[in-house]
Amino acid sequence: MPFLRPLGMLLAVLILGGCANAAPHNADALWQLISQKCVPGMAQKGEPAPCQSVDVKAGFVTLKDRRGVLQYLVMPTTKITGMESPLLLKASTPHFFALAWQQRQLASQHYGHKVPDRDLSLAINSAYGRSQNQLHVHISCLRPALRQQLDALAPGLGRQWQSQSLMGHPYLLRTLSPNELGQQSVFMHLAEEVPGAKGEMGRYGMAMATLPDGQLLLMATRAGSGGSQGSAEEIQDHDCAIVKG
Repeated sequence: MPFLRPLGMLLAVLILGGCANAAPHNADALWQLISQKCVPGMAQKGEPAPCQSVDVKAGFVTLKDRRGVLQYLVMPTTKITGMESPLLLKASTPHFFALAWQQRQLASQHYGHKVPDRDLSLAINSAYGRSQNQLHVHISCLRPALRQQLDALAPGLGRQWQSQSLMGHPYLLRTLSPNELGQQSVFMHLAEEVPGAKGEMGRYGMAMATLPDGQLLLMATRAGSGGSQGSAEEIQDHDCAIVKG
């Protein structure tokens, strides 16, 4: 089949280089991997490789990103480009942040020891701060300095979005209980609760981490605000110094 050789080269780049360096001339590289390798392989042979897992019923795959010690990606099995997709605001669409948080044990399994939840985070970049046109939620370590900042901010945070500066960029922060994470998509929280966000979802990147009291913290940054490209992945440290130290 004529596409096999180019796809094989593509897979080598993806697996060896990680998604951030994956075939920059081909913004559909991740989607091709999912649709031409992972999902068909699972359906035909029960083999999800190069993905770690494929769950068609739940609507997602997991992939170990070689860029980073413990970084994994959670991605839809269907074509959803990213934050700007209207599919993310449909009730029938899987809650990809909730699914990604459920998969955080992959980091511990890969590391060989329990990685505390407080050391982990989720992130998705805006349409202006990403390299791939397939929605992918990054599971990776939180930056140690940001962990300290969030712990310090925690007593003043609540269920109403509030402005804070993180990583030198403006962010909106909102707490969320673990139960609420599974009840409503984080994208819906942003679209419905932040004035004007619904009409420009593609400008936003989102991230999530834990707080000392067990609550979850949503973080949203808008491309064009304070020099930000909406790359919420900036809150993550793919070298995982927080675990090593």
